[in-house]
Amino acid sequence: MSQLQHDIEQFLYHKAALCDARDWDAYLELFTEDSEFHVPQWDSEYEYTTDPRRGMSLIYYSNRSGLEDRVFRLRTGKSAASNPLPRTLHQVSNVRISEQAQGTLEVKAGWHTLYTRLGLSEQFYGQVTYTLVPAGDSWKISRKHVVLFNDVINSVLDFYHL
Repeated sequence: MSQLQHDIEQFLYHKAALCDARDWDAYLELFTEDSEFHVPQWDSEYEYTTDPRRGMSLIYYSNRSGLEDRVFRLRTGKSAASNPLPRTLHQVSNVRISEQAQGTLEVKAGWHTLYTRLGLSEQFYGQVTYTLVPAGDSWKISRKHVVLFNDVINSVLDFYHL
């Protein structure tokens, strides 16, 4: 395993652990100010929305302020649908890295989140593509594109599930 592969896997595991621990400040710090967060809606069995400005999305934030707003709403109790927050376990698998221009990376991975809320256990799963930019001796997320494979969403879907 290359050092880059190891470092990126550790970065993704760390991000997952921060989300599971609900360490929102450290989680938000992993994203650039202009980071895009997109969860497209499926248009058909195998095609999903590719342009969030022209098609429907399950979640779309054009920059980090969307995530910051969600965290604010969670902390202040202004998100009734997320009260109480679920206990989550994020799993990351099949990490693939493509080096891009100027040190940027495109990272693709599988993901699976198990969660429990109000006595019910559920799961979300799919694929994610990150654009990572160098930040000191680590990385920051400048884009997170999540493809949710679940056909049925039985509860609230929010950033902390992904």
